[in-house]
Amino acid sequence: MRFTKILFSFIVITILIGCAREKTPLPSKSEKMHAIGSLNGLPAHIRRAFEPGDDFKPVPVPGPYDWLTLHPEAGQTYNEYIHSRIIKPDKARSKIYFQPIGTFQEGQSPSLVTLKEFASAFFSLDVGILPALSLKDYDITTRINTFTGKRQVLTRDILYLLKKNIPPDAYCVLAITMEDLYPDPTWNFVFGQASLRERVGVFSFARYDPAFYGEARTDEYYRLLLHRSCKVLAHETGHMFGLYHCIYYHCLMNGSNHLKESDARPMHLCPVCLRKLHYSIGFDIAGRYHELARFYKTTGFEKEAGWINNRLKKILQ
Repeated sequence: MRFTKILFSFIVITILIGCAREKTPLPSKSEKMHAIGSLNGLPAHIRRAFEPGDDFKPVPVPGPYDWLTLHPEAGQTYNEYIHSRIIKPDKARSKIYFQPIGTFQEGQSPSLVTLKEFASAFFSLDVGILPALSLKDYDITTRINTFTGKRQVLTRDILYLLKKNIPPDAYCVLAITMEDLYPDPTWNFVFGQASLRERVGVFSFARYDPAFYGEARTDEYYRLLLHRSCKVLAHETGHMFGLYHCIYYHCLMNGSNHLKESDARPMHLCPVCLRKLHYSIGFDIAGRYHELARFYKTTGFEKEAGWINNRLKKILQ
């Protein structure tokens, strides 16, 4: 079992690894408010943005195969975050880059342009798309998964390749692929893997496609794939801004052990995680919400657009 060793260097999204352990105790209301940190002295509209009110649901009680059952976590408060010597974007390194690996077929893969629009709105930073890389041009380890019969790519080799080729103006580089991934020969698969300190990550959208499991693609296929892809993209990129898994609210940064649990996560950040990201990037909170609402309306994510519009009414009252 290499989970502890790998987690020391990386935050990893995986599935059903290890034996069931004692569940992480869910935090009390006072513990949640402590995690948000003191709001004294903040401008009124910013303070309201970090006040949870009734807009944020509690973390669901984990089932026997859910993340917090198999991977107990202590959480990360806002105060712990700001004292963790995080690497913040600066004038020299402030751009997010996508590094496509392999092919992205129109109608069967999430649109890179649409993902770029989403990431730009979510993180309020400039986003660029690098020329696609072909696996055959590099010494990348692959294998055939014994359960699925499909090819998988070793994440360690991709992360090493990314580290050697980070653009000078990049805050981080995200390799994105429709190839299935695995981080170690003893693991079945991972959705993605990102470094907290080295500003590189790799994420696969393969298992967000119903066809991967032999299921038929419905008329809602593309919207579902895009919705799932936006979630994993924002979650994993959040790790590269130093955000740990969230245990305080039902939040995009909750750990996910399987597809059902991932689908159940909301697209928004809770007050604890939003405050961390705001500290790192320094975006205008209302402006960010407006951009996200515009994106969600354009892509048909009506639930997410409605949630943001309701939140904005409370922040800007």
